[in-house]
Amino acid sequence: MLESENAVKPEGLSRDRVLAAAVRISDLQGLGALTMRSLAHELGVKPMSLYYYVRNKEEILDGIVDSVFAEIDLPEAGGDWRAEVRRRAVSARAALGRHPWALALMETRTNPGPATLRHHDAMLGTLRAAGFSLPMTAYAYVIIDAYVYGFALQEASLPFEGTESVGQVADAIMQRFAAGDYPHLVEFATQHVLQPGYDLGAQFDFGLDLILDGLATQREDAAPRQGARAQDEGRQVRFNGNAW
Repeated sequence: MLESENAVKPEGLSRDRVLAAAVRISDLQGLGALTMRSLAHELGVKPMSLYYYVRNKEEILDGIVDSVFAEIDLPEAGGDWRAEVRRRAVSARAALGRHPWALALMETRTNPGPATLRHHDAMLGTLRAAGFSLPMTAYAYVIIDAYVYGFALQEASLPFEGTESVGQVADAIMQRFAAGDYPHLVEFATQHVLQPGYDLGAQFDFGLDLILDGLATQREDAAPRQGARAQDEGRQVRFNGNAW
């Protein structure tokens, strides 16, 4: 008999509560700490009770990834595509900052949930409504997510938290430099990183704007080519019609 067939529905428990507890464990202790036993302990129930709501850990992973996607603002098609894509990118970075464990899972699950599917559909729809061709939509989506995920991963991997501790980490590293070694690193650290107001996170907007500027240029350059191609195809159709 399967474990799920032995499961007993406990009072006051739900699938949403199970997934919320799984997210809490992952946030506080990392994804490696998430097990059926630790999840049951967090909820104050017996492990067997969980199988009433989830079949196995893989289903839990699918569910918590979907819950992270549900936290990200959806872009709306038909408006200012740059503003919508920017809003979504900023929201995605914030969600990944709250749940850094999700970085390793976001694009690896093969059973996407409804929030994940809505998210992807909204992004594709926004780009298509903005006039991007299907190939350019694919390029744009991949480039944007590579930047957002990469920046979030970099932030999650830093050996300091907040701008206050940057100087302490940089000073400790620089003390190991011999005089005259690594002059460009010293210049970068002393004249930029250690200056008042330095914030790595503030550079996210600059990079995002570069990407959006580039995509806007590609979209504008592609429009005349697409129009000329459509005219050529129309002339060919008329020619073929006359030929027949």
